[in-house]
Amino acid sequence: MKEVQSLIDYRSDVRVVDATLRDGGLVNDFYFTDDFVRSLYLANIKAGVDYMEFGYKASKEMFDENKFGKWKFCRDEDIRAIVGDNNTDLKIAVMADVGRCDYQNDIIEKAESPIDLIRVATYLNTIPSAADMIENAAKKGYEVSCNIMAISNSQESDLAAALDIIGKTPVDVLYIVDSYGALYPEQVARVADIFLNFAAKYGKKVGIHAHNNQQLAFANTIEAVGDGVDWLDGTYGAMGRGAGNCAMELLLGFLRNPKYNVYPVHRKAYQQAARGGCCLGI
Repeated sequence: MKEVQSLIDYRSDVRVVDATLRDGGLVNDFYFTDDFVRSLYLANIKAGVDYMEFGYKASKEMFDENKFGKWKFCRDEDIRAIVGDNNTDLKIAVMADVGRCDYQNDIIEKAESPIDLIRVATYLNTIPSAADMIENAAKKGYEVSCNIMAISNSQESDLAAALDIIGKTPVDVLYIVDSYGALYPEQVARVADIFLNFAAKYGKKVGIHAHNNQQLAFANTIEAVGDGVDWLDGTYGAMGRGAGNCAMELLLGFLRNPKYNVYPVHRKAYQQAARGGCCLGI
């Protein structure tokens, strides 16, 4: 069992990432209104959230633009229409899925883009391609994470080999991704230990992206916090693929960091409900 202090202590290195548009977009094919996206952006700023993930940088050759909303593709001009020059503390993220994006052309130089963080999503069998994408994004000036998906299906020896490869790249954050919501907190602790050992070896941070198939996304996320994981994903209303994700409302309320404020989030939801609309804008 975790020491209580490790769960309630102030952690200045913690970063909260809002994945509502990206993971939530898998529920509604990314058809969010601009008004909702702008409102979510402003709510994240007021709540002190560190990163807002707008969606995917999906290949327009592989995916029909007529069948998805704009946040499947996250054109820089569409993001800029929402955030302008983004003169705020909130940073902008997008996900680039190995094998499903044209990262050479669709991810432009950071100096010309409103995006701050590229989240490279990969399975263990595509780690070499992920390493190339990380190198490309870092060379263009972005912060980069590597989100290793379906971690519950991996052998520890394969995971260690993958982390050793990715650790040698300029990646900033190594992400535990429980894609199927299959892990229990005890398993998260063991996986976190593996990630943290490689992070210490290569000077990286560790993050967690939990799914809620067993209603353990929040429990697994706070387990990871107690283990020393710093980057934490959440979505509003727990909206996400399948059973959803760690609820942002719970996460912000849990963290003992004065920069986070859950009140603006609840206030926005109440206002939306009072107007007779869904708090997620879909």
